[in-house]
Amino acid sequence: MTTKPDQEQRLRDLKLLRKVKDRIDREYAQPLDVDALAAGVHMSAGHLSREFKKAYGEPPYSYLMTRRVERAMTLLRRGDLSVTDICFAVGFGSLGTFSTRFSELVGMSPSLYREKAVAGEAGIPPCVSKQVTRPVRRSSISRNSIRNEEAPRPDPYLT
Repeated sequence: MTTKPDQEQRLRDLKLLRKVKDRIDREYAQPLDVDALAAGVHMSAGHLSREFKKAYGEPPYSYLMTRRVERAMTLLRRGDLSVTDICFAVGFGSLGTFSTRFSELVGMSPSLYREKAVAGEAGIPPCVSKQVTRPVRRSSISRNSIRNEEAPRPDPYLT
């Protein structure tokens, strides 16, 4: 059984974790690391990582990478920027790191994603496209870590 001070501390930690999550969502394109995020809420990096994972299911760095890739997916579907421009616009420091992380999370390279997105989404409203192509958690494990992939496209004959 937890005591009242333990519950109060947990609520304070959850409030701070929400601030970190909001900061990642807002500043995903900025150079962020776990140490900087932890310093912003006066926690140690280790404590922040453990508590963030407990609260949100993934460590803060993974959450940041997922946000960056989601934004990149949107920009790739738009089609008006080069892959290199998108890489730097979403906060990656190198094209190689961007391509590797994107491929791990989405299952294909950014260039291939753009080709498939342009071919497969003609006439689909952006609000529907965003929902359908969002990376979702898979149950399979690859290289000892959980990967994301796009949500499956709905069967066009069912609508």
